[in-house]
Amino acid sequence: MDIGVKIKNARIKANLTQEQAAETLGVSRQTISNWENEKTYPDIVSVVKMSDLYDISLDRLLKEEKPVSDYLDYLEESTNVVKSRNKLSKLVLIMTYLVIWAVSLIVFWLFMDPAGALGYSLMFLWLLLPVTTFVLSLLIGRNNFWGKWKWLSAAAFGLMYMLADYATFKAANMVSNGIFRMPDFIMLFAGVIISVLGLGIGAVFYYSKSRTEVKK
Repeated sequence: MDIGVKIKNARIKANLTQEQAAETLGVSRQTISNWENEKTYPDIVSVVKMSDLYDISLDRLLKEEKPVSDYLDYLEESTNVVKSRNKLSKLVLIMTYLVIWAVSLIVFWLFMDPAGALGYSLMFLWLLLPVTTFVLSLLIGRNNFWGKWKWLSAAAFGLMYMLADYATFKAANMVSNGIFRMPDFIMLFAGVIISVLGLGIGAVFYYSKSRTEVKK
């Protein structure tokens, strides 16, 4: 028995129409039809949802017949694609922050004049970098990137925020006065707090969505 027939039989046994199944699974009726006719295949998340909705174990849904092995290969491939996308998303987040951080330093040293110090401070240190830190932290928490280790990113954001201040105003002051100064650790704590807020709000969205999907 092919995977499409199994999915269709499980839906019929659960007394659900394609429209009802589509609404609960969050897809279109045509998608359900394509799955049952094997024009396309459901991803691993949809398979788990169907297992719950149709009240059928994953073993019975996927592992009874030999032809299903092709589909299991597909699931493994699709899972690897998801992992690759997650890695790319993480890389994009990191590179986005690093580019904005680097631009803030370049603008300070190459384009800023003494009269614009206050404007620069407001634009980069008190607006752009904090907002970037919050938004990226929110996305990390929302997607649960790095799992429980995601909270360590708050320390990284805090450190980079402190270094942004140290590599601009503090460094310029040391160059002009010839006096060594320690980094301002208040900036570190400020960056950590901003990041933790973003991570926390993002995590709430993530776990709320997870509970909603389980209930479905």
